[in-house]
Amino acid sequence: MTERIAGLLARLPDAGHDGDDLDARILDAALAEFESYGLRRVSVEDVAKRAGVARTTIYRRFTNKEQLLQAVILRECRRFLTSIAEATEDLPSPEDAVVEGFVAGLRGARTHPLMTRVLESEPEAFLPQLSMNGGAVMLAARDILADRLRRARPDDREDYAAVAEVLLRVAVSLLLVPGGGLALDDEDDIRAFARSYLTRMLHRPE
Repeated sequence: MTERIAGLLARLPDAGHDGDDLDARILDAALAEFESYGLRRVSVEDVAKRAGVARTTIYRRFTNKEQLLQAVILRECRRFLTSIAEATEDLPSPEDAVVEGFVAGLRGARTHPLMTRVLESEPEAFLPQLSMNGGAVMLAARDILADRLRRARPDDREDYAAVAEVLLRVAVSLLLVPGGGLALDDEDDIRAFARSYLTRMLHRPE
């Protein structure tokens, strides 16, 4: 991963933890609990039991359950955005970056255990988490994809940030409202859709 992408990821807000081994253990336990039981039913005590620590240990590092949840989500977002950056690394054209970034993002969101759990049982919780901290996750994802598009065609003055944000919003709508007339059930379908329709945004009308 390039220093440029690392810098974009660093712009995601800090959830207030130090990032040591115990933090990772707590976050792993919290992630497992949220994946298994959803966001509402899990308590700090549940996480403490799974992590094998006292509740006070968690509270010393995370003020409350909401801060713990945000720390989990931000860590998963960093992993998710890194996978998109890797999928679009060294592609020869902006069109390829649009296609592969869209495929990687939609595939990753659809198969992530926490994401699928929330979308199935608590869909109303998805958008507030996505838009937390002023939409920082959406902005970071937009900037990473826009950076990839610019690197593939550095002399172009196209507004790649707008293109990237539209791509993300299309992907979010497909996650929140599946079905309909778009048959995007496998990667070949997603790739063909992105190639046929989404890459058109890269070409301004004459």
